[in-house]
Amino acid sequence: MGLTPVLLLLLLLSLFTFHALGAQDLDGLLPNGNFEISPLKHKLNNTVIIGKHSLPNWIIHGLVEYVSGGPQPGGMFFAVPHGVHAVRLGNEASISQNITVKPGSVYSLTFSATRTCAQNEVLRVSVPPLSGDLPIQTLYSSSGADTYAWGFRATGATAQVIFHNIGVQEDPSCGPLLDAVAIKELFPPVPTRGNLVKNGDFEEGPHVFKNSTSGILLPPKQLDNTSPLPGWIIESLKAVRFIDSAHFSVPFGQYAVELVAGRESAIAQVIRTVSNRFYNLTFMVGDAKNGCHGSMLVEAFAGNGTVKVPYESHGKGTGYKTASLKFLATANRTRLTFYSSYYHTDNTGSLCGPVLDQVRVYPLKM
Repeated sequence: MGLTPVLLLLLLLSLFTFHALGAQDLDGLLPNGNFEISPLKHKLNNTVIIGKHSLPNWIIHGLVEYVSGGPQPGGMFFAVPHGVHAVRLGNEASISQNITVKPGSVYSLTFSATRTCAQNEVLRVSVPPLSGDLPIQTLYSSSGADTYAWGFRATGATAQVIFHNIGVQEDPSCGPLLDAVAIKELFPPVPTRGNLVKNGDFEEGPHVFKNSTSGILLPPKQLDNTSPLPGWIIESLKAVRFIDSAHFSVPFGQYAVELVAGRESAIAQVIRTVSNRFYNLTFMVGDAKNGCHGSMLVEAFAGNGTVKVPYESHGKGTGYKTASLKFLATANRTRLTFYSSYYHTDNTGSLCGPVLDQVRVYPLKM
């Protein structure tokens, strides 16, 4: 049985769109990245996909289910915010796809992932030889599905993108739900005379889905050389959120970061400085207009200095505060660190926090 004319057209359109972008300008969904091109009916046993090549554009290993969003048998509900269909990875199951990239360039993957059972679930994202484990038991959005970004540096002209459920549950059909997968090439920012901070306005970052209203989570323990937020290190135990001005209140430009998990949600950057020279650090603090309200406090550290910036949020994104810190560099490298002192939740109980934007460091004339 061959592909129907409609499925064939969708498949060709997906391939054309991706290859039209080419390795020079990757910024969009992978071929069938939203899983809307379905396996043939005879390749499905109820929801289980039969055959490693049966999911168009993807290679599967193990028990992989092709599911639709909404209420499920047994009272469950699958959140699929970026379309109608998604895949669920069973015990030790994986899906993969090979893409054309530029050797040495940095890319970020943006994808929607959430747990489907009560057990702790971990999704491993790999582009060999790099890999990262994302604990997805914590839900950051009220919609039931979170969107993540993960960065990698290409080591060759072809990269194999792999999503792998490394867990083993009593119910083999349990496992993370993967909804949409996109890729974007990142361009490393550089410091300037007026600002020693790279990407201090957060304008260079991962692909943002146009219909994404919950922001993009940047996973913990991301190094600056492969971070999905170029120039920045996600050094905390939990994620920070990358937000856009189309869906949130952003103090400056189109993008900012939200520190959503108190002291467990921190970002840092190491900048070049001259030892025994004074510098000034400035930044903006606000709220994301997402119902996150209360007494917020952002702490910033640089060299031998620290500053605590209070911000009273009403959750409406009606203002922001500019803060500054004069510090003395004690070495030729200085670490900047930002985190939220308190934990906050919005009206739905989702984690949230203060917004950070427009980070700038410049030398002081003494």
